[in-house]
Amino acid sequence: MKKLGIILLVLLMVASIFVSGCTSSNEGNKSEVNETSTLTELNIGYQPSTHQIAYMTAAEKGWWKSDLAPYGITKINEYQFPTGAPEMQAMLAGDLDVAYVGAAPVITALSQGLDAKIIEPVQINGSSLVLRPEYKYESPQDLKGLKIATYPPGTIQDTLIRNWLKENGLDPEKDVTILGMAPGDAVTAISAKQVDAVFLPHPSPTVVEKEGNGRIIVQSGEMEANHSCCVLVVSGKLIREHPDIVEQIAKTHIKATEYNQEHVDEAAQIYSNKTSENLEIVKASLKEWDGKWITDPALIENSAVNYSNVQYELGYIPKALTQEEIFDTSFYEKAISEEQAKE
Repeated sequence: MKKLGIILLVLLMVASIFVSGCTSSNEGNKSEVNETSTLTELNIGYQPSTHQIAYMTAAEKGWWKSDLAPYGITKINEYQFPTGAPEMQAMLAGDLDVAYVGAAPVITALSQGLDAKIIEPVQINGSSLVLRPEYKYESPQDLKGLKIATYPPGTIQDTLIRNWLKENGLDPEKDVTILGMAPGDAVTAISAKQVDAVFLPHPSPTVVEKEGNGRIIVQSGEMEANHSCCVLVVSGKLIREHPDIVEQIAKTHIKATEYNQEHVDEAAQIYSNKTSENLEIVKASLKEWDGKWITDPALIENSAVNYSNVQYELGYIPKALTQEEIFDTSFYEKAISEEQAKE
């Protein structure tokens, strides 16, 4: 009997430990669920170019707040960046949940360990090479020896122009001088004749033209047809913990993009209101650029992978990335399938 009592006591102790362990585990899981379900704010980054008016339209119309409110989001924190490089540094630091940014800086950041994915494109093409009026231009060879201001290394514009120069027999390191600048600084530099040309996203090329400081000689779509430019990027944490919110972000972006496509003049007005850029210049820019606002990832996947290969060849990243490492298109696909089901 004494032995039986000892055995029973041991069994009771084991059962107690097992139950305690299960309770602790359940409480931990509940804590994790509560933590992920109490997200109330989103940090969104963007840049002041006509490429990213979809973000501005959704903000102006109050769609970010109204569309995400059912998911517990009560505040949208907006952060503006001059180019994609500092924007991706902010995302690497964990300061952004969502970013409107060029595909090339995303690839650079992914190669540096950024936990994020491109979920949708924002637009294609939309940048222009502008040359000072006193220079003639018949072919890329006429650029030899000139100073060209563009976005910093690793950005769309930097990647595109370096690759284009190489394809046309020019060494971007030796035959020209490429200077990385924010758009405002580049516009100032060409007006002060500190550089000979600029390669920038719109509306900056139109601003330079209207001020008489240059003329557009090459559109970015001529450098690479229908190339990927700005994209919508979401952090891996948000994708894993709040897929419902990410799906709604995809839907709101589609709604804003389609609205802009149908109301170009209003989109120009929204941009002008947001940036204080002259409305007529914005309208002129949207008429002469070769850009197009889009949302279907299939239109840019090959181009983005190509950027990865080019950046690897330029020595910007240690290895080229695959399509799966860059994209998560499932949220776009869900958004579209739900929309089609309604129809």
